Amino acid sequence: MPPALTISHIIYITMDMKAIVISAYGPVENLVIRKVPLPVPSPGTARIRIRAFGVNHAEMHMRRGEWAESVPISGIECVGTIDDCPGGEFPIGSAVASVMGGLGRTISGSYAEYTVARVENIVLLAETVNESELPLPWDQLAALPESYCTAWTCLFRNLGLEKGHTLLIRGATSAFGRAALNLAVHAGATVVATSRNESKFNELKALGAADAVLEGPGLPARLSGEGKVAKFDRVLELVGNSTLLESLTLVRRHGRLCLAGWLGGLEPIKDFNPLLQMASGIHFSFFGSFVFGTPEFPLWDVPLQAIVTAVAEGKFDAKPWKVFRFSEIREAHRHMEEGLARGKMVVVVDAEAQGQDSTD
Repeated sequence: MPPALTISHIIYITMDMKAIVISAYGPVENLVIRKVPLPVPSPGTARIRIRAFGVNHAEMHMRRGEWAESVPISGIECVGTIDDCPGGEFPIGSAVASVMGGLGRTISGSYAEYTVARVENIVLLAETVNESELPLPWDQLAALPESYCTAWTCLFRNLGLEKGHTLLIRGATSAFGRAALNLAVHAGATVVATSRNESKFNELKALGAADAVLEGPGLPARLSGEGKVAKFDRVLELVGNSTLLESLTLVRRHGRLCLAGWLGGLEPIKDFNPLLQMASGIHFSFFGSFVFGTPEFPLWDVPLQAIVTAVAEGKFDAKPWKVFRFSEIREAHRHMEEGLARGKMVVVVDAEAQGQDSTD
């Protein structure tokens, strides 16, 4: 016989929460707010009261039905407090971030008031259960998990970035690109950043880029023709498959390239032949954040608490570009779809989670 339901189980089953649901694959209008049952955690998972979450390009593709896996409640990251933890891995009330682990792909994600995540995909943001002692407001914390965990892993694990290296970031004005730029400059690298919009060059230089160049076809020839650095120790490719073959020619011998973004679309590379299209002596790798929480890529490997502290101390600017209310999720997706975002976009679940100056 199955075990009898406890009072707490009955309460969980009968309680509801608000969630943003993909009613059908398609336009932003298919994101609707509905009442759904409160999720119940099991051993090995914890329930998070979500205070804010970041908005990511992957979620746009999920909404359109272009992603390999997705569920009706999207969202691959969040910040909030532990509401229930059957295994006791995290104290109730502790401030945490959760990234990936199937969120929004195979299990209900962060576009909701609560979510249940694997403990392997949860990390403490601070050693406190007192929200007033957090170094940053929730909306600013929400700008960090996916972008900074992924950027840190690409830079310091896949690329092995060190002080003095030259680094090219293609697609640097994206939230991911800005995170990588902040981390790389802080680590002592010399960074050249690309953008499709020359009006954003000053923003990139203000973040520490040594130079900003126009993103687009023919970048290697343009760099050489302008007398600029045309070979780099490290290349972080965020535009994706459409520019990868060019980027392979921008890596010097013994250098490394990491492919980790698809700002240019998901169309695969046709007829890629390393014998003809890849120079000898360079290292090419890929990173997808869906591996976070696996034995090979534990989330605790990323020094997220140290990153939070660095942001709080003003060592680099990681504030969200724009903060939306829960009811404004369609507007956030419109900004993303139309390429209007100039950095990380964040959604707060309640007004208390929003800082004073995050939308400046």
